[in-house]
Amino acid sequence: MIYFDNSATTKPYDEVLDAYIKVNRDMYGNASSLHNFGGKSEQLITRAREQIANLCGVKPTEIYFTSGGTEGNNMAIKGAAMMHRNRGNHIITTAVEHPSVKEPCEQLRSMGFEITYLPVNKDGVVSITDLRDAITDETTLVSVMYVNNEVGTIQPIGEIGKLLEQYPKILFHVDYVQGAGKLPIAIHERFIDLCTFSAHKFHGLKGTGFLYKKEGVNLAPLITGGNQEYKMRSGTENTGGIVAMAKALRMAELQRKNNEKKLQLVRAYLCEKLAANSNIIVHTPVTSTPHIINFSAIGLKGEVLVHALEEQGIIISTTSACSSKDKLPSGTLKAMKVSDELAMGAVRISMSYDNTLTEAETFIKALNIILQRLNKVMRRI
Repeated sequence: MIYFDNSATTKPYDEVLDAYIKVNRDMYGNASSLHNFGGKSEQLITRAREQIANLCGVKPTEIYFTSGGTEGNNMAIKGAAMMHRNRGNHIITTAVEHPSVKEPCEQLRSMGFEITYLPVNKDGVVSITDLRDAITDETTLVSVMYVNNEVGTIQPIGEIGKLLEQYPKILFHVDYVQGAGKLPIAIHERFIDLCTFSAHKFHGLKGTGFLYKKEGVNLAPLITGGNQEYKMRSGTENTGGIVAMAKALRMAELQRKNNEKKLQLVRAYLCEKLAANSNIIVHTPVTSTPHIINFSAIGLKGEVLVHALEEQGIIISTTSACSSKDKLPSGTLKAMKVSDELAMGAVRISMSYDNTLTEAETFIKALNIILQRLNKVMRRI
């Protein structure tokens, strides 16, 4: 099998699975218990928090463990909005965000908040000028994803952070889920206040993630009923998952530093071959993350292509995994002014450092054969 759906989820590293099993088998005590057996679990969590903080260049007390990207985004957006409602009710985000950002914003709109969705250009990039013009005296939060999960566009997070430094009452949240392990983590350099990560996107386990919360930033907790995570996120800690996540992030960062050029070569080959095919329109901009390529086969629906490739043992996807069953045109591509027909036909390749040039060549050969066969069928119809 050739697995090209790593933006949906990645295969856990063997070492990550081993760490999870070992902790749950040998050190399964409740980290909140007073006895020493529970204390050992607490020590493991403390060590994992320190390791993750070091990798992110932040303080351990600024790391809050969650169940993943969706909870982290909800925690940041709703927590910031509700905590600071007395100083403003305006939130700015973009038209190309993940549903775990858009839907919390819409929920807040139903509660009386004003939401502004910034447009994007043909490459899916927001304008700093548009952001500046959208800011009002009521603005308390700006939420922008670092890497788009569908097309791989990289937003100008550094420029946005610098702009927002001029507005001390506005918090800056970044959905970093698709960037972790693929692009350098530089939280302080980008003036980020809140930053979301999800372990299963960097070869950790599903159901684990973390939120960076800058020291001094206050949020209203979403989950109450205990004192875990500095009273920000109540519930018995997933010790095994947390330890495994720290290992996964460390390994993913090592892979990024050692194998970044290899991944870029595979991507360059795929982009060249796809662009050379007159039946294909590539939607991913030239400057983008190294692991995502989005394209449409003219006249074909994305799901047809997904299933045809699956029969050849090649796994790709349509849009994002969270929206793939809706059978609607991609909201991200529509925001980029892509036609409904092409948006309905869009598919996504998303790679990891384990993917090879040989796999890319096999994919291109299989794709060309499938397109020739399907186009013949379409002409007969």
